[in-house]
Amino acid sequence: MKIALLQLNPTVGDLPGNRDLIASAARRASDVDLAVTSELALLGYPPRDLLLNADFIERSWSALRELAQELSDLPPILVGLAEPNQDEVGRPLFNSAALLRHGRVERTFKKTLLPTYDVFDEDRYFEPAAEPQILVLQNAILGISICEDIWNDRDFWKRRRYRTDPVQELVAAGAQAVINLSASPFTAGKQRHREAMLTDLAKKHRIPFFYVNQVGGNDDLVFDGRSCVFDGKGRLVARAKGFEEDLIIADLAGAAGTIARDDFTPESEIWRALVLGTRDYVHKCGFSGVLLGLSGGIDSSLVAAIAAFALGPQNVLGVLMPSPYTSHPSVQDASELAQKLGIKTITMSITDIMKSYDRELARPFLGQPKDVTEENIQARIRGNLLMALSNKFGLLLLTTGNKSELAVGYCTIYGDMSGGLAVISDVPKTAVYRLAKWLNAQGCEVIPTAVLHKAPTAELRFDQTDQDSLPPYGVLDDILERYLELHQSKEELLALGFEEAVVEKVLRLVKNAEFKRRQAAPGLKVTDRAFGSGWRMPVASRAW
Repeated sequence: MKIALLQLNPTVGDLPGNRDLIASAARRASDVDLAVTSELALLGYPPRDLLLNADFIERSWSALRELAQELSDLPPILVGLAEPNQDEVGRPLFNSAALLRHGRVERTFKKTLLPTYDVFDEDRYFEPAAEPQILVLQNAILGISICEDIWNDRDFWKRRRYRTDPVQELVAAGAQAVINLSASPFTAGKQRHREAMLTDLAKKHRIPFFYVNQVGGNDDLVFDGRSCVFDGKGRLVARAKGFEEDLIIADLAGAAGTIARDDFTPESEIWRALVLGTRDYVHKCGFSGVLLGLSGGIDSSLVAAIAAFALGPQNVLGVLMPSPYTSHPSVQDASELAQKLGIKTITMSITDIMKSYDRELARPFLGQPKDVTEENIQARIRGNLLMALSNKFGLLLLTTGNKSELAVGYCTIYGDMSGGLAVISDVPKTAVYRLAKWLNAQGCEVIPTAVLHKAPTAELRFDQTDQDSLPPYGVLDDILERYLELHQSKEELLALGFEEAVVEKVLRLVKNAEFKRRQAAPGLKVTDRAFGSGWRMPVASRAW
């Protein structure tokens, strides 16, 4: 029996577009016995509160029936979508896979485990399956599972999230293979973990596992694809490409398929995720181009490079906005970067605008020393100019702040935080440097050498550096990773040898910056703990 895994890039809510995407892929796999899409593929994942709209659900089923009729001459196909719960008790929907065969919706298979951690909130919408989901096809007994259903093996995890193990129940019900429809978001290093888990499952149960994952960017989430198949001995026999659409076919008997080459180094993975996430966010939101402020610093340089690779340099506009504090080398570095990338630039000095602010504020500020207020005004002037260009030319404004800055609030709300997408807001400052050096090493030295070596600075006053206000980034990022991602306490950090004053300052800054993050542009998630839909901290709080 040959099974095709359709690794597609759906757009959330685009029912006609997703239907056609599935139909096209199914026709390319017309010589198989079963085709399989990813989780909720007809709706696009994650649909979030679109699921609360009864009309949207009804239209999705109309699209499903149209798809069934269109594919009536093809082998059966499993399509992910939301299914109404006809029972008067429980949540209103099931997260399901519908079997289309002979021009009709023959039956459905429901998801058992409904995650509520990190970016997931499925218990808000879905009712779990009550029993193992089994499909008998050509005398083969197939266990049908959806995403989280395979992530709870008692022997692989030190701590399991659920008491139920759907895979164990499928095997007990006689499953000779397990098919899993997934929409598993990317984080750096996750694919190696997935494959280790699937290897263990296949070895343990001595049956093949077919895993099909969504690909593409939807809001803050990026999906890396990498659909794969493991035989009953736990050997990888097929893997789809990473970060692009693909189709792989594997035999139930374990015959080897195509194993796409991949690069699992963190820099390669994160770079491809950011390029894909940026491209899809821009295009799926209806924009054709972007703009960003170019300061000559490492952050804006990396974001400009990502945008140029994602959208083509002809669709990127870099804006230089020098002030009296902007050094000549910074302007040179920004210009050199733009020339190497081939992007368009314009220069708009903010000196005269700063003077007009000084004049208007002279009376209310009389007797007050200059401080961060005046520095923030500069950032807000730049933000206003960038938003004006965005409005006038219909370009999406990319913000260029990194995760380290966003964590401790080293950014200006309504200033450099203005924009529609925060491309590197989940990339720590030290990782920004690693990414830039990695990119230059790929044979395309686009980041000027001077940018990689000069001290980070916002240039909002003379001789300013980031380290005037923050610990060295190596120290800061180490503390932030341990506090935000590993959930280590202040006492644990002190026991590791960090200075108490530094730890207290960083933790205080993280807590106090929460109100800024609530108003930040969406960012692309590439780590296990991002400031986005999975970050749920209170603003008014005294705990830190």
